[in-house]
Amino acid sequence: MAHTHEFPVEMMCRVMEVSSSGFYSWRQRSEPENESADELNERIKKSFEDSRETYGSPRIAEDLDVPKSTVARRMKALGISVKAKKRFVTTTDSDHDFAIAENLLNREFTADQPAEKWVSDITYFRVNNRWNYLTAIIDLADRAVVSWVISDNMTAEDTTIRAFKKAIQNRKPKEGLIFHSDRGSQYACHKFQQLLAVNDCIPSMSRKGNCWDNAVSESFFKTLKSECYYRRQFRCRAEAFTVTFDFIDGWYNTKRIHTTLGGMSPNQAFKAMTESNC
Repeated sequence: MAHTHEFPVEMMCRVMEVSSSGFYSWRQRSEPENESADELNERIKKSFEDSRETYGSPRIAEDLDVPKSTVARRMKALGISVKAKKRFVTTTDSDHDFAIAENLLNREFTADQPAEKWVSDITYFRVNNRWNYLTAIIDLADRAVVSWVISDNMTAEDTTIRAFKKAIQNRKPKEGLIFHSDRGSQYACHKFQQLLAVNDCIPSMSRKGNCWDNAVSESFFKTLKSECYYRRQFRCRAEAFTVTFDFIDGWYNTKRIHTTLGGMSPNQAFKAMTESNC
C-alpha cells in the first residue's frame, strides 16, 4: 500500500476487506530485493536525521515501510540511537478550596472527531536560570497541540485562560466538549470554570495524585522535553518561544509520526477525519 502515511493501515484494510495482520505479513515478505544494505542504511540514517535524531526503530520502520527488527539491527550496527531521556517531573497546585470536577474522561483517550475532547496540563522549564511555564491543550482525536502559551508565572490568567482563549480561536469546540485536566488551581478556579461554561464545555479532572488519568498530556511534555528542551539552554523567553514554536508547529503537529494515529502526523489525521465527513 502506497498510502500508509496518509491513512491508518486499519482503515485501509477495512476498505479493501483484508486483515491488517495479513497486510503486515505481506509487507514483510515483499521487501524490495534489489535494495542493497548500503542503500537501506542510507535511508535509515536520513530518516533518523530528518526526525531531528528523535526516532527510534519503531518510527523509522513505520516511516520507511521496513520491518522493525531489520531497522533495529541496522541502527545498532550503524551506532545510531536516540539520546537517553532525562527524568520527567511535574507539579500540581491542588491545595485550594475550589470545587473538583468528576473524572468524566476516565482514561478514554480517543475521540471520533476533532474538538470533542481536549486535555491540558502545565509544565515548567528554565530560561536563563529562571522558571518559565508552558501550558498546552491537546485534542484527543488527532493528538494536535491546538494551543500553547509560555508564561513567567503560574496565574490562571497567564496560563490556562490564555491557552483556552487561543485554543477556541484555532479550533471551535463542539457543544459538550470534555475538557480534562489535573486538579490544579489554574483549572479549578472560578474564572476558568466560567470560561468553560460559556463555551459549552464540560470539565473533567484527574483523581488526586494519579498522573495516568492525564497520560496524553504527560506523554507530550515528556516528548517535548526529551526531544527539544533538554538539548538546549535558553538565554531569553523569546528564544524559548521560537524553539517551542518550531518544535510544536513546525514538527510535532505537522510531521512527527504518531503510533496512535497509525503512523500519521496530527495534521494528516485531521485531514483524514474531516475529509471523511465531506
